[in-house]
Amino acid sequence: MIVPMVWLASRTLFCCTRRLSSFPFNLTPNATPPCFPCCNECDHHIRRQVSFPSIRFCSHKVLAAANQLGSVNRVTRRGNVVDVLEERGLIESITSDNLRSAASSSGNPPPLSVYCGFDPTAESLHLGNLLGIIVLSWFQKYGHKPVALIGGATGRIGDPSGKSSERPELAVDTLEKNIRGITTTLERVLSRFGDDSSFVILNNYDWWKDISLLDFLKRVGRYARVGAMMSKESVRKRLESEQGMSFIEFTYQLLQGYDFLHLFRGKSVSVQIGGSDQWGNITAGTELIRKILQVEGAYGLTFPLLLKSDGTKFGKSEDGAIWLSPSMLSPYKFYQYFFTVPDNDVVRFLKMLTFLDMEEIEEIERGMGNPGYLPNSAQRRLAEEVTRFVHGQEGLDEAVKATEALKPGTDTRLDWKAIEGIAEDVPSCSLTYDEVLNLSLIDLSVSTGLLESKSAARRLLKQGGLYLNNCRVDSEGKRIEMQDVVDGKVLLLSAGKKNQMVVRIS
Repeated sequence: MIVPMVWLASRTLFCCTRRLSSFPFNLTPNATPPCFPCCNECDHHIRRQVSFPSIRFCSHKVLAAANQLGSVNRVTRRGNVVDVLEERGLIESITSDNLRSAASSSGNPPPLSVYCGFDPTAESLHLGNLLGIIVLSWFQKYGHKPVALIGGATGRIGDPSGKSSERPELAVDTLEKNIRGITTTLERVLSRFGDDSSFVILNNYDWWKDISLLDFLKRVGRYARVGAMMSKESVRKRLESEQGMSFIEFTYQLLQGYDFLHLFRGKSVSVQIGGSDQWGNITAGTELIRKILQVEGAYGLTFPLLLKSDGTKFGKSEDGAIWLSPSMLSPYKFYQYFFTVPDNDVVRFLKMLTFLDMEEIEEIERGMGNPGYLPNSAQRRLAEEVTRFVHGQEGLDEAVKATEALKPGTDTRLDWKAIEGIAEDVPSCSLTYDEVLNLSLIDLSVSTGLLESKSAARRLLKQGGLYLNNCRVDSEGKRIEMQDVVDGKVLLLSAGKKNQMVVRIS
């Protein structure tokens, strides 16, 4: 696919994966058109004649470089986002195929406003919420308006979809704390492809707090049919269970349906997206809009749940949920989770969880079958892309540094944040400056418990396997100096390639 132009600040950018060139050039009518090499690996060039003939690009995908540059991420791309989502496996169902024409750029239709709901059941969103953010971001990249709706009201009830029992009721102060945490994450991630004006974050408590029960029954209840409500899969499963379903959970679909009606009428939001388990709640909204407002043009789109090839849910670890907030899960641990994805899943996750061009993903897939393929290269790319999207370049750098901290002998300069990033995964201890300074490395290795005895430490040192802050130590007389303490806070001792000890200095 050739993308001939990307508009940014009134200039046209032509790019390959490693360089951007901008036009117009200051050419005279008889001037020789300039030639710009687009990358070091090939001799293809970008040319522009004064008479605007065709432009040649190298085989690297044009948008790959744009995706790595924040300013270019904010441009509007032409095409149909629904087709893109379908190609990447991000569509399970849509309520009407008319959504394709509504989302198409042909004929310059007005941009759509698209919303996804996030109930504040925890202080952070988790990996299960990430697909919703990614689908919103794809709409955003194609010039549409993402709307993130935080369920400050519905979160007080709890969505029964996919749940075998009723959610515990949350205290108001807990809800407010959760809302603040989720808002911070949404603002951070949705700003990847635009400024603050390119997306909207709302809280449904802002309108529900003014609606009484009688108002609700009058506005919504008269249009709801109990038979249709009971036929929803989320309701049927709960009614068939031993626990049954409370009335408050039974009405959840009407609350979410009214949210869609409110946003459709007051904010011109015409599309609601959600996981496949949200189909019943989404169609409750499209039905209310059709019955109450007697108009068409409200659409629903669901994406599949993120599952591994073995059918198990992707997004849980032995320690629990994979949180999107760095305060609840470090970028290092987030990165490592994706780095360990099985080969059978990595290509599918590259399509669903990253914004890499499909041809680049196909190239990665072909490379995995080559004899010279470096194991986990595809996983590394997946981990890099998803970590950068969620935590930004700074978070990715932190994760990579922490990963390198577990590899004694590497040249990566360590800082205390990188070392602290791995502290939960390796043994650690705390010592005072007086206990550490001027102490021999041999003695420190034993006193911290890294090695059992001085003789074992000396033997390992002679074999070249004793490291201080990832640097191999060859001298038995090495003593700890102030300059060895990383950022005045920590030391990292390593015995061989796999055994580490983090020493916190106070």
